Amino acid sequence: MMSAGKYRRMSNFVGKDGKSTIVAFDHGATSGPMKGIEDPGEILKKIVAGKPDAVLCTVGVAEKYKEILADTGLIVRIDFPATDLVPGPSDCMLLIEVKEAVQLGADAIIMTAGPGVGVERTTMANFTQVARECNEYGMPFIAEMYPGGFNPAPEMINIDNLKLAARMAAEWGADFLKMPYRPGYEPVVEGTFIPIVVLGGAKTNSEEEFLASIREAVDAGAVGCAIGRNAWGASNPTNMVRALNAIIHDGASTKEAISILKGE
Repeated sequence: MMSAGKYRRMSNFVGKDGKSTIVAFDHGATSGPMKGIEDPGEILKKIVAGKPDAVLCTVGVAEKYKEILADTGLIVRIDFPATDLVPGPSDCMLLIEVKEAVQLGADAIIMTAGPGVGVERTTMANFTQVARECNEYGMPFIAEMYPGGFNPAPEMINIDNLKLAARMAAEWGADFLKMPYRPGYEPVVEGTFIPIVVLGGAKTNSEEEFLASIREAVDAGAVGCAIGRNAWGASNPTNMVRALNAIIHDGASTKEAISILKGE
């Protein structure tokens, strides 16, 4: 049974419909001041204007821009994967304790783990430590699960591996999942017993195709999305968040979401 603390915090980033639109804003920690996030405060204002359910960020962003983020859910990343200088897949190391996220007023924490040679023993040891701390502090635990580790080989992200990763997270104490999406996602959703939000992946050149993929993921059973570059890097970040909200919370079609994105 979920504790009262977890329930109250989760209600700050999950709607009464059980769904959530999350904007991921932690890319600067591994990729530096990427195009679009050179001025975090300016782009965060545009994101928050679209009324996402939560923003996912690092401790530094959460502290520096607390006024901007005050009216949206706050998800704090507590681990560090690898910078862009490190090629190939990697495991993750914990840098922040759950109690520090509590002090920041976080509504949830997130860390990365997953099955695979060279990553699962370290990441799952971290995972269970974090799960215990989250239970102690009444903090919802979002597991970002990547088969093969952070930045895995593309062939690792297939339905069978995603099914394994999703079930692992549920079995070992996560409350929520953030995971890649692939067509045919229904077995991934059906094979676990905690909610899944899909991540956005690499920046796409087609916003229409991107919105269509989110519509497909929701149709397959995902309860929402956690979108980074395709949100803050969109042609209109505010309208992109509104379009995602329309799909996730209002059941909008891809065509309707595109109209919102274009401001029609």
